[in-house]
Amino acid sequence: MKEECLICSAPLEYLEKDEFMECAVCHKKEHSKTRCIHGHYVCNECHTAGMDTVTGLCLAETSKNPVEIIEKMMALPFCHMHGPEHHVMVGAALLTAYKNAGGNIDLEISLAEMMNRGKSVPGGACGFWGACGAGISTGMFVSIISESTPLTEEPFGLSHRMTAKSLDKIGQIGGPRCCKRDSYLSILSAIDFTAENFNVRMEKSEIICKHSAQNNQCIGKRCPFAKVNR
Repeated sequence: MKEECLICSAPLEYLEKDEFMECAVCHKKEHSKTRCIHGHYVCNECHTAGMDTVTGLCLAETSKNPVEIIEKMMALPFCHMHGPEHHVMVGAALLTAYKNAGGNIDLEISLAEMMNRGKSVPGGACGFWGACGAGISTGMFVSIISESTPLTEEPFGLSHRMTAKSLDKIGQIGGPRCCKRDSYLSILSAIDFTAENFNVRMEKSEIICKHSAQNNQCIGKRCPFAKVNR
């Protein structure tokens, strides 16, 4: 088994009902369905510690390819095989590539908004909400660039359509979850959607997974990014 628990490396388990747990890092107490088989619980905030480095990376980035950008994020020490950090990283990579491809946004302000929104989607949303946080992150991306609010018309519709497109791609593959696979699927969906609806053409490249050796639940040949499919 590869590392899953950030405290003892043991496999995680998902409970049927919420339990009141204490974070093994910061000792904050809150309800959760997730812990390791030895009882360790790590809250979302501690799991994503160090994610503020994403902003500096994005502001210095010149690439128009959000896949290239998120892969740089995935290589940073704060990023784990799975975790809620991906709920921010997908949108941040897209905002950065969008800006570099000619999109009219204030990138620093947009990244701050993406960080705030993405961090509100907890780990495990893919299984418990029926909506993967990586897919939701693409809807947040479109919401930010279109300045959507609950009262807007077209931007409101566009952000929902973006989320739906990403989640449909994720749902077609099925589970178990892989934060890397779902991030790639979401980003590719957003590249096409942005070109069609905003006339901003981000770049894309072939994706070959480099993370399967760290994923205990890798689906192998069912994954569209598996080496065996290339």
